[in-house]
Amino acid sequence: MTSKIIKHKRNLRTKRKLRVRARVFGTSTTPRLSVFRSNRYFYAQVINDVEGITLVSIDGKKMGFKSNKEDVKKVATALAEKLKKANISQVLFDRNGYLYHGVVASFADSLRESGINL
Repeated sequence: MTSKIIKHKRNLRTKRKLRVRARVFGTSTTPRLSVFRSNRYFYAQVINDVEGITLVSIDGKKMGFKSNKEDVKKVATALAEKLKKANISQVLFDRNGYLYHGVVASFADSLRESGINL
């Protein structure tokens, strides 16, 4: 019974992911910011989809931060500093199928506070 529920949840996330990715496409002027969260860690990368390259990435695991609201704010400020060094001030936010609340919303709000336009 529980495996059926888990498969259903994964299927719903995949549908949301495809729906978001159909609308969001990163260019050199406004790259796509894709996030990934696991139960323990949080990752983000800024991607130019035209050339197919990752411009900036950040790894919460290597920084020693967990996947909670407080730690994700620190990850977002570190990513904002990297983006400013790379002269990127505007990105398109790809929530990667995750619902926009909790950790994902906290990450996005912290990026906005750091001066990055989403």
